[in-house]
Amino acid sequence: MTITQLEYIVAVDTYKSFVLAAEKCFVTQPTLSMQVQKLEDMLGVKIFDRTRQPIATTEVGTEIIAQARVMLAESYKIKEIVTDRQKELSGELKIGIIPTISPYILPKIIARFVEKYPLVKLLVWEQNTEQIIQQLKNGTIDCGILSTPLHESTLTEIPVFYENFVAYVAKTSKLFKKKQITPDEIDMEELWVLNEGHCMREQVLNICQRRKATKGFKHFEYYTGSVDTLKRMVEQNNGATILPELALSDLSEKQLDKVRYFKSPEPAREVSIVIQRNFLKRRMIEALKNEILDFVPKKLRTKKKKEVIDI
Repeated sequence: MTITQLEYIVAVDTYKSFVLAAEKCFVTQPTLSMQVQKLEDMLGVKIFDRTRQPIATTEVGTEIIAQARVMLAESYKIKEIVTDRQKELSGELKIGIIPTISPYILPKIIARFVEKYPLVKLLVWEQNTEQIIQQLKNGTIDCGILSTPLHESTLTEIPVFYENFVAYVAKTSKLFKKKQITPDEIDMEELWVLNEGHCMREQVLNICQRRKATKGFKHFEYYTGSVDTLKRMVEQNNGATILPELALSDLSEKQLDKVRYFKSPEPAREVSIVIQRNFLKRRMIEALKNEILDFVPKKLRTKKKKEVIDI
């Protein structure tokens, strides 16, 4: 049994295809298939069911691949020990980030990070929470920037900052006349929310304590994954929406007039860097965390938020 064989079966399990796995491993498909077959023959079991499309992992194969991931992570740590001895950070850092955080953090920190660590290549994917969790478990990304807690026992969460939610309301909304509001004052029939699959949708519905379908208007349904689009819908079509606090930095004075803060306790979300338990690239991830902390206002770094909205 070799490290290369373990890498190959993990790749096949991840991509559900011998062809794609070979491409990702930079070998020919016959070479990869031969090594996988050798490992199966040595173990005396079938790791993959090749009769199904996409390729399926057998029951025993699932257990073998889970252990293979652990063994590979441990073997990669040897390389990391050497890398950590080097003065400069170098290599690739693969990051997954949810779209309700990405536009308010990445543009602010990317240039500074690249300038400070020129030998590090950042690879960033903007995806929803479930996709990032799956990629973390598969080992196809190094870390995720997510709203937590996730309640995933195989993942470790490193809280970075705590961000309040605010309401963004049209002038025609009854909320516009108020200086501060409470969640129960929000009319669910006029509330614009993200479509399903986005954790902030669940958080907003939890704030309002009503998990029913929210359409915005009775004769119109709109599905979006963009917070900026929700803001525009309020501006053009009335109603209200919920924004993360960092989104306010991009608003004009006229737009800020539509913002209404919640009365205490203010609903908030915890933003964390999420990693596998046996994670690698510790120095890179620590550097990423520090760059985020340098950007966010000091008041967001406190852990004394009164109400963190669960997903």
